[in-house]
Amino acid sequence: MKTAKWPWPYREIDALGGYDPYSASKGCAEIVTGCWRNGYFNPNEYGKTHETLLASCRAGNVIGGGDWAPDRLVPDLVRAAQRGEKTAIRNPHAVRPWQHVLEPLSGYLLLGQRLLEGEKQFAQPWNFGPQEDGNLTVEEITSRMMSIWPLVNCEREPGSDRPHEAGTLKLDCSQARAMLGWSPVWNIEKAILKTTTWYKAFYESGHIQSREDLESYIVDGQNKLAAWVDP
Repeated sequence: MKTAKWPWPYREIDALGGYDPYSASKGCAEIVTGCWRNGYFNPNEYGKTHETLLASCRAGNVIGGGDWAPDRLVPDLVRAAQRGEKTAIRNPHAVRPWQHVLEPLSGYLLLGQRLLEGEKQFAQPWNFGPQEDGNLTVEEITSRMMSIWPLVNCEREPGSDRPHEAGTLKLDCSQARAMLGWSPVWNIEKAILKTTTWYKAFYESGHIQSREDLESYIVDGQNKLAAWVDP
């Protein structure tokens, strides 16, 4: 989990690290998990000295209705929109792997199923990220939300004394596709549409459309014969 200038998507086997405390903390979590897995729950000893399979998951930048966390792009944008204000953006040209929150959740559940079934080859780190179309800048995400809900607006945060942030972060999810058969169901356009309309409906009428979004995701997954769909 390095944050140097790196044009390629990060793989599960790439070296861990981090220029800033936030990135380094993610690398530390992976290192601790790997040490715990190797030292106490080694997959080679599964069924002999222990009955635990331990994996770790890394998701892209998730979006979706119901996220109210501070200092996150989409929640900040919609809160400001509701107040009729602009959101100050720190790094509009930063590229991140955006995906709807239901995407990594489907991957987590599929991976958990394999672990519960005792398939020890799945006890390792995993990436769950978007297709290439989900690698967009902060500015592009904001612009596409504005086209759906014109109240969304932003401006660049003044000043240059900001914490370091990687310019480009992407995830290579080849392992999840090859071993789990997992891939995203929604493209980035649909992910942004579902996210923006969730907040728009909530602020305009108080309606919470999480159930409808989940049902829509399941139907689309069934139509695409997603790996997590029951045969």
